[in-house]
Amino acid sequence: MWSRQKGLEAENGQFLLEGEPLKILGGSMHYFRIPKEYWKDRMMKMRACGLNTLTTYVPWNLHEPQRGKFDFSGNLDLGTYLDIAAEVGLWVILRPGPYICAEWDLGGLPSWLLRDKDMQLRTTYKGFAEATETYFDQLIPRVVRHQYTRGGPIIAMQVENEYGSYAKDANYMEFIKTALLRRGVVELLLTSDNKDGISSGSMEGVLATINFQKIEPILFTYLESIQGNKPVMVMEYWTGWFDHWGGDHHVFDVDQMVTTVSEVLGKGASINLYMFHGGTNFGFMNGALHFHEYRADVTSYDYDAPLTEAGDYTSKYFKLRDLFSKQYIEPLLPMPSLFTKTSYGAVILKRSLSLWDTLQLTEEPFKSEVPVNMENLPVNDGNGQSYGYTLYETVIYGGGKFHTKGNVRDRAQVFVSGQSVGFVDYKNQELDIAEVPGYRKLRILVENCGRVNYGTRINDQRKGLVGDVFLRDVPLRNFKIYSLDMNSTFINRLDSIQWSDVSEEKGPVFCQGALQVNFSPGDTYLSMKGWKKGVVFVNGKNLGRYWNIGPQETLYVPGPWLWLGTNTITIFEEQEVGSALYSVDSPYLGRTQYVD
Repeated sequence: MWSRQKGLEAENGQFLLEGEPLKILGGSMHYFRIPKEYWKDRMMKMRACGLNTLTTYVPWNLHEPQRGKFDFSGNLDLGTYLDIAAEVGLWVILRPGPYICAEWDLGGLPSWLLRDKDMQLRTTYKGFAEATETYFDQLIPRVVRHQYTRGGPIIAMQVENEYGSYAKDANYMEFIKTALLRRGVVELLLTSDNKDGISSGSMEGVLATINFQKIEPILFTYLESIQGNKPVMVMEYWTGWFDHWGGDHHVFDVDQMVTTVSEVLGKGASINLYMFHGGTNFGFMNGALHFHEYRADVTSYDYDAPLTEAGDYTSKYFKLRDLFSKQYIEPLLPMPSLFTKTSYGAVILKRSLSLWDTLQLTEEPFKSEVPVNMENLPVNDGNGQSYGYTLYETVIYGGGKFHTKGNVRDRAQVFVSGQSVGFVDYKNQELDIAEVPGYRKLRILVENCGRVNYGTRINDQRKGLVGDVFLRDVPLRNFKIYSLDMNSTFINRLDSIQWSDVSEEKGPVFCQGALQVNFSPGDTYLSMKGWKKGVVFVNGKNLGRYWNIGPQETLYVPGPWLWLGTNTITIFEEQEVGSALYSVDSPYLGRTQYVD
């Protein structure tokens, strides 16, 4: 640490730190997608590749899961993450949002904002602006002490994220910038936009940066035209791409990537690799896109990045390391050794429990004449339900055509007298219910598959039943509504109920088994081949979703989440229990498709 007088400056076509030229060689890596125990390992691998800067988003929805209740502990301990970056020798560009995109549920915004029927996200609308100020009152004081001029690693902060692609409020970006400055942010500020948004997303006195995968010379020319002789920074160079359920596993050609990175460096520009290490969308936190059709992102955020989901090296890593080594006189740091991946064999399934038997563990059902979306349910201390499933129960007479009129968000299984009669979603909006004289119980189990994280639909991301559903064109009434967010408290309470042997083969059902670890726990993967659709929990922690439409077939299990001896694997299966469950030592992310 030398005497710190001058932080990062953008002058005369280059970045200067303490008046000396600095080329930023950055990589994105999100603390909330990586087990805390592995943060340092991944950063050491970043340094050994020749990178000098770490970039990370900050997810509001994890840090303030309920209004006014904040969490910066454990895997959300951002202060420790920044301390480790400093210890390892990485500068940091912090991207505090409040919106982050990131293929993360609602772009990182908390779902309780949507309880306000008039909410206008990413604007100066009073409800959003006040909530942002309250959040920043907690977040920003925690990070300003980590700024460069105060002895920390943060050399720059980003104002919002790709706002030019949204651009609903001409006053909004100034509001966010002022919110940062008023709370003591003194380092260089920058914006980040793709080619479609840069003209609307840049602002006076803030360095504009660009995001892309394919280099287009006109982008560099345009940057120069709007901000003169400032350094060019590619804030997001997309090293791969994310996957959605029902699609292929995207890969991006390694040689094409290296050629583009080399070209960017050859132009004297700085670069940040998005992602350098993707990690995992643990739990229910994956995002979605909804342009022509709704597509939910898979659990793995491997991204075909230089480091795999589990932190292993790839050909991209080795070729980038070779390229970046030419930027230094001294040799690069040695590459850290890899953690062994372990196959623990078969998980012995021991018992099962129908979802219907677990309803006694939920809060008292909410009774309502009309359907209520999950965010507006009177649960979680007035914050509504954020994630998971919501069950709507009513009584019908006879049968006929059941129709959702598009009010199921995002997917639902429908049951009559306990028997599944099929699924409805955005495309399939009707089912035939057999005519039987008499009254029967109708259950609609709705899954929030992930809120849209990018685009103009973010204000329309309420989940569950968002309006009436119909039988014989008559809207159904008088619902009992159960909130099934399947948090760790709920999963751990399952032990208090009488289970059966694994006789229940039809879902929705919980199955439980034991994964035996007889030596030091290591990373593994659970192969979900033969299972249909659901969620897996390891020792009460939510690994994420699986779905047999692919592409992803294995779920990453971090070694630190396991313990010596017996580990409890709990599976919520919506449809049909698989014949077996195996721990394997390598992932299968699906049939590959090259990104053009």
